[in-house]
Amino acid sequence: MKHFNIAIDGPAGAGKSTIAKEVARRLGFVYVDTGAMYRTMALHFIRSGIDPKDEQAVAASCRDVDVSLRYENGVQQVLLGGENVTGLIRTEEVGNMASATSVYKPVREKLVQLQQALARRENVVMDGRDIGTCVLPDAPAKIYLTASSAVRAGRRYKELVEKGMECDLAEIERDIIDRDYRDMNRENSPLRQAEDAVLVDSSCMTVEQVIVAILEAAKSRGLEVE
Repeated sequence: MKHFNIAIDGPAGAGKSTIAKEVARRLGFVYVDTGAMYRTMALHFIRSGIDPKDEQAVAASCRDVDVSLRYENGVQQVLLGGENVTGLIRTEEVGNMASATSVYKPVREKLVQLQQALARRENVVMDGRDIGTCVLPDAPAKIYLTASSAVRAGRRYKELVEKGMECDLAEIERDIIDRDYRDMNRENSPLRQAEDAVLVDSSCMTVEQVIVAILEAAKSRGLEVE
């Protein structure tokens, strides 16, 4: 039996992870957070003292890194060399390193193979930047989830403040705009909406409204829900 895969792409801060997790939970699918995988690679580069502009050093370091996934109570955990780093990869420093280094082909090749293997074994909801265009181009349901940079920055600001972290809203929005530019203009697998993807702009939508829109889009593409 061929598994049903839902691919969700979009820019940083669009709420992909939050939405994808809940869609997967409601459907009983496996949620694959590809961003966490790239962040785990980025954490490795930071710990190794690698300059993100040094493509040769990044490529060489890819040969040494061991990134794997584990699921605990249906929740994805990412491991770096066997160490569970799920709680260590959500900083701005790691996010910026991930954006800067994910442009390199060796980094993408390392992780795409793992992502595609998961999709062949399971019904998955997978989110990232190039899932519908490159990782799972044959996924029956593709979503492009976006929101304005101001809305995305506000969400990120609120999230960091709630964690007790000091941050600057204007700086967060500048970082988001910069990351959008890098993601959309990188040579390898740039961020773009797949031709057959459903566009969902969450700027003025609640989380529930976005989830319902994605479930309806998946049903229209052949998803059978009991």
